[in-house]
Formats: sequence, C-alpha cells, structure tokens
Amino acid sequence: MFTVHKGAAHGAARVNARLVVFAETPSAVESLVLPKQYPLKEVQMVHERLIDMMKDNNIENDRERLKTAARSIINELRLQYASQECEEFALQVVDEVLGHGPIEALMREDRITDININGPKDIFCEVDGINRRIPYQFRDDEHLKHHIVRIVSAVGRRVDESSPIVNARLKDGSRFNAILPPLSLKGPSVSIRKFGTHKIRSQQLLDKKSIALWMLEFLQAAVKARLNMVISGGTGAGKTTLLNTLAQSIPNTERIITIEDSAELQIDIDNLVSLETRPKNLEGGGEISQRDLVTNALRMKPSRIIVGECRGGETFDMLQAMNTGHAGSLTTVHANTPRDALARLQNMVLMSDMGLSEKAISKQIASAIQLIVQVVQMSDGSRRVSAISEVTGMQGEVISMQDIFAFEQKAVEPDGRVRGSFAGNAIVPECIKEIELAGQRFEPGFFNQRMEV
Repeated sequence: MFTVHKGAAHGAARVNARLVVFAETPSAVESLVLPKQYPLKEVQMVHERLIDMMKDNNIENDRERLKTAARSIINELRLQYASQECEEFALQVVDEVLGHGPIEALMREDRITDININGPKDIFCEVDGINRRIPYQFRDDEHLKHHIVRIVSAVGRRVDESSPIVNARLKDGSRFNAILPPLSLKGPSVSIRKFGTHKIRSQQLLDKKSIALWMLEFLQAAVKARLNMVISGGTGAGKTTLLNTLAQSIPNTERIITIEDSAELQIDIDNLVSLETRPKNLEGGGEISQRDLVTNALRMKPSRIIVGECRGGETFDMLQAMNTGHAGSLTTVHANTPRDALARLQNMVLMSDMGLSEKAISKQIASAIQLIVQVVQMSDGSRRVSAISEVTGMQGEVISMQDIFAFEQKAVEPDGRVRGSFAGNAIVPECIKEIELAGQRFEPGFFNQRMEV
C-alpha cells in the first residue's frame, strides 16, 4: 500500500504537478516520484487535435515539435494549467502519439523493474522488489488494446482475437507479454519485464547483501575451474542477474555461445556469440527453438555454452554438451529448492522424447551438473543466494547432493526487514580438487564462515 500526494489546484504543490508515491514497506528508502496523470478525456481531446495537425505539417516523428504543437493546442482549448503542468500535459500527449501511452513514464523510471496491467484500470509495478499499485489508467479496453497492438506491431508480432496471446522483446530489450479477451476476463492483460540499463556486478550484489563475499569467491573460482553450474530460483528471484555476474569470471580467451528466448545476458567477453530463438511467423512457420540453437551451437566450436533458461527438450542437449567437452557451461531453471531443480531437469529431459529411463536420465544429470545455486526473493523484496549445493553422484537410483553454503532466515523485524545469516556447513566439497588444479586455494575454515545480515 502507499499514499499518493497529487499536485493541488493552487500553491507550490501545483507547480510540481507530480505524483509522489510513498511505500509503507521497508525496502523503499526513497519515495517514488512520478509525473501526474492528467484527465484522460482532456488528453484524448488534445491527442485527436494533434493527430489532425500532424497530417498537415509532417511532424510525425519529431518529439520536440510535437510537444510544442501539443502545448499550443492546450492553450487554444483554454485548459487551465500552470506552465510546468502544461509541459507535463504536453509530454503525456506526445507519449500517446509516439510512446506507450499512460505507461511511458513507468518505462522511463529506472527503479521500476516490472509493469503488470490487469485491465485498463489496474496497473501495478515492482519497485525495490515490492509490487505496488500505481494510480495510472487507460481510458478503456480499446485504449489499452490499441497500445498493445502498436507495441507488438513495431517488433513484427501480431495479436488479435484469432491469436490472443503474444510474447515479444521490445527494442530496449524488455520482455513483453499480452493476453486479450476472451482469454483474459478483466480485459487485456500485459506483463513487462524491463531490461536493466545498469549492469549489476559483484560489488552491487555484496552491497545489497545478496551474497556473502566468501560465497561469491567460491562461485567465481568454480567458474574459472570450468565446473558446470545450474542457477535455480523462482520468477524475479535474480537468476539472470547472478548468471550475468558469474559469467564475468570466464577468461577472455574462451569462446562463449549464449542461447536465450529473449536476449538479456550482458557478458563482457570478446569472443561471444549471442543467439536468440525465433517464434512462428504469421503463416505459422519459421520457428527456431532453443533446442535447435543448442544443437547448432555444438557445431560452432564453443568453449562453453550458456543457456539463459532451460525449459524444455533442450535440457538433454545441454547435458550432453556438459558431458562431451563443454565443461564450465551455465544455465538457469525455475525451481524452489536445489532438490526441486534436479527433478525439473529430469522432467525436462523426458520432454525431449529420447526414450531414456529415469535412472539413465539421473546418471546423465549427476555426471553433468556439479553445482546448483539457489536464489530466492525474500518477503521484504530483497534477493539472496539461499544455498550453494554440490551434486556428488548417485546413491542407488537417487542423485546425492550436499549443501556447502546456505542462508538461514531467523526473523522478520517490525519494519518488515528479513534478518538471517549466511553460513558455511563446514563441508569441504568434492569439487575442491578441480578448483585447486585451476590455481585457487582456500584457507582452513573457509567453509565454516558466518555472516549476519
């Protein structure tokens, strides 16, 4: 929940003409300040006049000239707004013409990571890890649908009654999903996962207390030693962020192939090839799946393969690559615990329809995967590495594993902040030999450290 303070009709508050969103959650250290949304009927009226003017003056893609024209129309219609408000009103109208309409201001706000639209009147955003309702609206279903169609058309996709679900990657890299009625009962529904403009690296993870220094040092050493690793977690837990961070430890002399549904990885390596899947075209053909790309990547002489997220039959090919000379490969999966991650991998290999028994699949996984890193999003919005587990082999028909490090939640403070500790389990992992051969040694007691957060 939050409190919204709108620009008043008179006085200093009117000059600012802002929406100040104060969250009542502990993670919101600073207030989220957004532009005020002006009356939608007035915006529509100015918008329609501006469209007519554009036809006569050829200013379709000139943002500054459009804003000047919108200000002129606002004055002609005698809409009573102060100078600063008139400027923001004009910008909102231009966003209707060139941008994403009412949510364009949300797309510009760096602190917002996710935008969820549940029909024209309900817009929610994730800020600092917490979902909050934002007092912005579309006029009606048709207004929202109009912007959905514009967004997907700009990236070569289509959505209508005959094809009411669309997934797309926007020009800035953000992931976009929309679903229309009758599948969505409350009107058109939109989910946008914004593409971060700032690269989060090791120091930022340490500053946010997402991981302890010694846990990070161990993972970086494991990457340099070419251990195969799976990063597991729920949606929005920070899997891709951690994968990006760990990938920076890969030596620049190696050749890396990345494979993703929507390109999000930001890896600073010279010899890097980034591959992205392609959905079906309007005729229903031309689809290129992750499995197709993994198979092709094996022919591209990679040192390592990084799959943004395993979610289907490509998991079998990924395991094959890990077992046949592409050590040090990385991927992510959706799972709640390291043990669940193993079960997910087994199920996804079954989806490849290779005719393998469950025991054979378990052996493949046990020989391919060495480390599973679990990440979670806590109730206060913070993200933490909750476990680093080692896969140690097979015991009968069961994959055996042991936790090397873990995060233990101890309490929730009155202000909502989660308190706990990162701790080693005093277990020296079996993979330590490979890490030491790669030149990294750990002092006695390294795996028995503790840090309160």
